[in-house]
Amino acid sequence: MQPIAVIYNDYTEKFGVPRQSGLVPSVMSEIIFEPTYRNPDALRGLEDFSHLWLLWEFSKSARNHWSPTVRPPRLGGNQRMGVFATRSPFRPNAIGLSCVKLEKIVLHGKNAPVIYVSGADLMNGTPILDIKPYLPYADCKPDATGGFTDSTARKQLQVECPESVLSKIPSEKQQALLEILAQDPRPSYQNDPDKIYGMKYADRDVKFQVCNDILIVIDIT
Repeated sequence: MQPIAVIYNDYTEKFGVPRQSGLVPSVMSEIIFEPTYRNPDALRGLEDFSHLWLLWEFSKSARNHWSPTVRPPRLGGNQRMGVFATRSPFRPNAIGLSCVKLEKIVLHGKNAPVIYVSGADLMNGTPILDIKPYLPYADCKPDATGGFTDSTARKQLQVECPESVLSKIPSEKQQALLEILAQDPRPSYQNDPDKIYGMKYADRDVKFQVCNDILIVIDIT
């Protein structure tokens, strides 16, 4: 398989990227096609769909070997589950699947056509292998069960960030940052209230601490 496109956004490192798509709807991404596939006819009719499936490559996690079991973060990183019972990036074939919201399609201009989506859980520069429309009548399963994830749902954190600190990031990116932090980017097995964590977002270094389900942003540089 050859990548058909690349996604670009403000997720410049793995730490802080939402663990599933749709959890942080304020983050915008643009999908730019490789020259071979830069044909507007290939997108004809796509504008009528509200959501898309992205098939992509775990390009930063590719390995030459695989393990039949992995340690899901949702289980604290201490319990092993079968790799096919998880969405771990460490798979025999490093393929990811994400559902994103289609915001707009730009058919003219530099690199056109360009697709703009929200709610992606992909790092900046991730290769896209395929794009398919989300079909509510077939893809939505209201009675579906979530296996071990049903009993390990993590509640969102309360985020406290002084205005003087928050203003260090562009205003149009502030809401997205707050949503990312509310998802608790820490590994599940880390819960030290004195530890200062750091993550990168939108070319900024964000420092924070977490105590009693409250995340306090210390600084943004």
